[in-house]
Amino acid sequence: TAQPVRRRDVATLNREARIMTLKVDLYWSFRSPYSYLATPRACALARDYDLAVDVRIVLPLAVRNPGFFRDVNPLWPGYVLRDTVRIAEMLGLDYAWPDPDPIVQDFATRTIAAEQPLAHRISRLGVEANRRGRGLAFIDEASRLIWSGAVRGWDRGDHLAGAAARAGLDLADMERSIGADGASHEAELAANQQALEAAGHWGVPTFVFAGEPFFGQDRIEALLWRLGQHGLARRAGAG
Repeated sequence: TAQPVRRRDVATLNREARIMTLKVDLYWSFRSPYSYLATPRACALARDYDLAVDVRIVLPLAVRNPGFFRDVNPLWPGYVLRDTVRIAEMLGLDYAWPDPDPIVQDFATRTIAAEQPLAHRISRLGVEANRRGRGLAFIDEASRLIWSGAVRGWDRGDHLAGAAARAGLDLADMERSIGADGASHEAELAANQQALEAAGHWGVPTFVFAGEPFFGQDRIEALLWRLGQHGLARRAGAG
């Protein structure tokens, strides 16, 4: 006859659950200002909690759905700019629209160019960084380079090499790996898009935990609450 679970047994199970590392998938794009705004807090989660954050890079929405900007309500772009500026101010983050924009786009007509070399290059680098176990560190450094307004021409000179180095990576070695097998990086980008949609969303940043999506930089508190229900524990020494 099965014995009822006693209170002390439940407590033991809960303690055991708390020592297990939880895992979150972070679907993220280099052209998304909201992805940039979410990144410092994603890094803080991984730093302060027993939590693994797996970065799943997707191509920018303008590449995945070129008609989106043509069909969206014309009030939307202006609102996004206003909203992202105030969120950056609230979070104390430097912020300016990238120069160059990772996407080639005619802002007057909202037409997206057929060729998007910069978006593919930086996205492949994100995939490669994650393969090397430095995905979160790389998107943190690269997004600051792209979105902080600190430099113009972030794609030229040694800017990207410096960002990679600060993330513990060698840009030249990463690009050699991509050059040898770029098709697999593109395949991974496509697979990440499919996985994002399978999880129940299309936008970024989206955190997915146990199959549940949390879309937007403003859903991090909800994610943290859900993780807490599953025994999320602070790392030793975390504030």
